[in-house]
Amino acid sequence: MSVRSAIGEFMKVGIVTKPEGDGPALHEHPNEEQWTYILAGELHFILGDEDKIVGPGTLVHIPRNVPHRSRPVNGPATFLTVKSPAGSGAMDQDYNKAKGADEAEALYPGKRK
Repeated sequence: MSVRSAIGEFMKVGIVTKPEGDGPALHEHPNEEQWTYILAGELHFILGDEDKIVGPGTLVHIPRNVPHRSRPVNGPATFLTVKSPAGSGAMDQDYNKAKGADEAEALYPGKRK
């Protein structure tokens, strides 16, 4: 995984490249709102009740407290993600494993790591 990030006063931004199958379990952010824009590749995205594969040019809004997870499928994927507030600046700050995380793993259609 490759992450390049920048931290501002009110938000943090990262350009992330992940290999197929890489990503955190289903989780939610009680303190952060997030936007993700897919630059290359495809992501299997679970967002609340939605379960879909999204590709380049897709913009995904992830409100606070909504269970979600994304994983590259059919190869690696690169995406831009913006989170607010900036907090400590760590892109993986404010992760809380969501109810149903183990069941969500069965929905992943790609190759597992």
